[in-house]
Amino acid sequence: MTAPIILRVIVEETRIHKLTLPNGIPGTVDELLAVAQHHFELEGSFAIMYMDPDFNNQFFTLTSTDIIRDKDTIKLVKSEPSVILTLSPITDITASSTPRAPDSSLLDDSVSVSSADTVILQRSPEHRSEPWPTNFPIPTFPFDTEMLLQAGNQAYETHGTLLQNPRINSGVLEKLADTIFQYTAYPTGLQIVAVVEALLRKHPCLREPGTSMSGMYGWQQRLKYKMANYRSKLRKRDVPCPELDINSMKRKHPDNRGPAQYCKKPRRAEVNYLPPHPSGENSESLEMERQELLHEVKKMNNSSVIREKMAKTFSNRRLEVVSSSPAADDFKQRWPALFCEAEIKEEFRRITTISLEQTFMLKLDHYTPKLITLMKSKGGVVGTRLMPYLVKLSQTQTIEMRRDAVIRGLVIYLGEKVEELFEDALEDTPFDATPHTLKILVIHGVGEDPLAVSILIDGKEILPGCGSTGKACTLLMGLIYALNLAYPPPLRYTFEVFQKLFLELDGAKLSPKVQALKSKLLS
Repeated sequence: MTAPIILRVIVEETRIHKLTLPNGIPGTVDELLAVAQHHFELEGSFAIMYMDPDFNNQFFTLTSTDIIRDKDTIKLVKSEPSVILTLSPITDITASSTPRAPDSSLLDDSVSVSSADTVILQRSPEHRSEPWPTNFPIPTFPFDTEMLLQAGNQAYETHGTLLQNPRINSGVLEKLADTIFQYTAYPTGLQIVAVVEALLRKHPCLREPGTSMSGMYGWQQRLKYKMANYRSKLRKRDVPCPELDINSMKRKHPDNRGPAQYCKKPRRAEVNYLPPHPSGENSESLEMERQELLHEVKKMNNSSVIREKMAKTFSNRRLEVVSSSPAADDFKQRWPALFCEAEIKEEFRRITTISLEQTFMLKLDHYTPKLITLMKSKGGVVGTRLMPYLVKLSQTQTIEMRRDAVIRGLVIYLGEKVEELFEDALEDTPFDATPHTLKILVIHGVGEDPLAVSILIDGKEILPGCGSTGKACTLLMGLIYALNLAYPPPLRYTFEVFQKLFLELDGAKLSPKVQALKSKLLS
């Protein structure tokens, strides 16, 4: 088992802490940075520097974690994106070059950079930029409504009396619906409850004890129907919103024209499930961009152009995925640029606004010690099936092999079969991928580490060269979101843990089995 590591951490020259890494030094600088930021609750962009004793303990930029040892000193330095402005005469503005997308590894998402001539500081207004908030922000209502609510809250605090003024309900509901729509067009029941709870915390005079013990039920029902009316109003106004248009009656098959039948909406906490096209673009212009992408992917050292065009055509890709549900292999023929590690991560970030690999690996490593304890406590048939992985975890091994053993053990702990997720094969042995709908193929040689890891979808090798089983699991989650695929029923609990515990997406609503696991992990 990897020995724990302790590091001395200096945070922005003002704080010094100890950081314990129970699983040893992470394999990459990004993973180490993610662990440190999570542990010290740091937000923003940071760089890591290390103290080098060969140069009188001066600090140098850390480029590899291989040089870090137990009880070494590292420093976290806040890094701000540099913005260079080149001023030109007014007459030269029309000659400036076409704006190009930023390198997401160098700049914050809110800053987009053109070519050397121009800098545009803005975010595309068509895409939502934030997931559903933990604490829903109640908006400011019209002035007259705020005055009535302020007086009502004072009366409630003084005498316990409630505000009985139905005329303000319409304004309150309209403003709440407008704010909700900034996060999602189709709020779940739990999200509506969260909004009403936040509303009554801020304005307790609006409680309605006659409808329920909590005084919330009346507002829940009104807000639910208000959101349906709000969506209908936007459709009638011809607001360009694909996630509403796709569910309109005229787009449905005559046999499926009930309002709730085959409703296509976010079901896994997607923030940008079906975004509108960028300003000034339409389906025809974006199809031309797709055609250009087919040529760009064949060129060498062309990642920046590909990244720009993939970001630009995101809405067109989502519309195709959601409306047509194409086969993975067919979609790969149309969008080959998507099927690489970097673009899968970027697509996942566009859909959910969160980092795929960083979030997944951070939570997996965070829960690993407790998961091992829970596995050791299992007896019976499950305990017997877990024993080989517990033996591996007790031995000194790489962090990739450790993650592999934990994930395989987790599948067994949840009462599911490892064979449903991983297909293990030997080198130089014939293998038929046709029967496999959604699986990770692991090719083994003589040593412990796998020779090759790839992802199979619909009987085809969709993504080779995943490196390790842990990374393959993260990229598989990215592909499931990018292609809008369903989770395989035999692994529904495993993928629920991947999504709701490791990626923290829609973690408020859990199945009883996963809720029990979460309670044990947090106890």
